[in-house]
Amino acid sequence: MHHSRLCTLVLDCKVDDLEESARFWSAALGKPIASLDQDGDGRYAELETGPDEPIILLQRVEHDSRVHLDIETDDVDAEMRRLEALGAKPVAFKHGRWWVMEAPSGHRYCVVRRQRKAFGPHLNRWD
Repeated sequence: MHHSRLCTLVLDCKVDDLEESARFWSAALGKPIASLDQDGDGRYAELETGPDEPIILLQRVEHDSRVHLDIETDDVDAEMRRLEALGAKPVAFKHGRWWVMEAPSGHRYCVVRRQRKAFGPHLNRWD
């Protein structure tokens, strides 16, 4: 048995500096900026969201700008296998920490470890 839920909306931004993008999305969504440089490497910015809302993360990328989802789980490999059985394809195992997956529709998304201390509401249980 494992658990999972939608946890993050990731705005992939093909930009040199995330600050302008973070300020735009902050104003557009009415969410204050929590961090302009989450990990100290200029790759991630985060907007403030409530504990019952998905995290909104901006990620500086080399590919074209797009939006992708993260699904958090307490068992990354079990969730990857569950989604693969539904027709998704594993694309890459990143840094031994998360799977990049592709849905049958061609959309890319990630399966990641739990991102917040408590899973909170909207949790799915898979046997």
